[in-house]
Amino acid sequence: MLHQAVQFNQQHTDFYFDASFWQLKEMLQPASTFIITDANIYSLHAGYFKGWKTIIIPAGEAHKSLDTAQYIIDQLIQLKADRTATLVGVGGGVVTDITGFVAAIYMRGIAFGFVPTTLLAMVDASIGGKNGIDIGLYKNLMGTIRQPSFLLYDTHFLKTLPEAEWQNGFAEIIKHACIKNATMFRQLEGTSPGILKKNKQQLNELVQKNVQLKMSVVKADEFEKGERKLLNLGHTLGHAIENEYGFSHGQAVAIGIHYAAILSQQILGFKNPERISVLLTQYGLPTHFVFNTHKVMNMLQMDKKRQQNEVHYILLEKIGKGVILPIPLKDLEKLYKII
Repeated sequence: MLHQAVQFNQQHTDFYFDASFWQLKEMLQPASTFIITDANIYSLHAGYFKGWKTIIIPAGEAHKSLDTAQYIIDQLIQLKADRTATLVGVGGGVVTDITGFVAAIYMRGIAFGFVPTTLLAMVDASIGGKNGIDIGLYKNLMGTIRQPSFLLYDTHFLKTLPEAEWQNGFAEIIKHACIKNATMFRQLEGTSPGILKKNKQQLNELVQKNVQLKMSVVKADEFEKGERKLLNLGHTLGHAIENEYGFSHGQAVAIGIHYAAILSQQILGFKNPERISVLLTQYGLPTHFVFNTHKVMNMLQMDKKRQQNEVHYILLEKIGKGVILPIPLKDLEKLYKII
């Protein structure tokens, strides 16, 4: 197990790489620890939860809601959780998001940590302190920014991951490479998802590299005033079509990255949109999609990245260097219609 401690503005976070879930008992007291997981994870890994107070929620984005948060809080009250309690989210991004959200509001804030079980949660969703719930179709409209006490990475959980969940994670890994790490982009070009799934050492190294990349961006801009916005590459269009058309998160972000690359070519003279499309395809992700511009623009009206009548869009100057460009919504609608 490799330990790395990071000091954010108001919180110290411990990262445990290449670790085992069983090490949780060395870190926490079961009497004051409350695990939150979903029905899928519990059914696949029931043995892990013996001896822990466990709250099981339904699986899926549809349950990242106020109703589920209320259910968790009701369970914590029944279990007599007090201000010394620690919540531990064991699951994918839905579980970690809602665990962090409940921890921020229960008794005005208690400690929490994560054991991410999907590639997406490991490299993206669980890192950075963004915790929240969806309101109807609008993703993460209610939430907080508050860092977890720890993250424990056990890649054993990935053995039961369905193909769609691998794709979700690879989309975010490719995003990181596009905005910040040209070397990692070339390394991804030189391997394949099949190889990474079988090679535990390579997979652990890739997870750690992505965690450290996102961590460094968050540490420099914890409350998303500037550089942290780069992490939204592909997410402006991606979130809109994910909600409107029912794509998985990774598929939607991949399509969003593809169109961001084309916009980058048109606006900034970016030279490698095709190279990005080839890499997305190599990792089983879609690129082209014909969407209803009017419906997408309606969704963007409630996007958190919108400020007044413009969106802070993430584009690419080159592979490994993302930039933030404010684009008026009316101009963006025209661009979407011609690409």
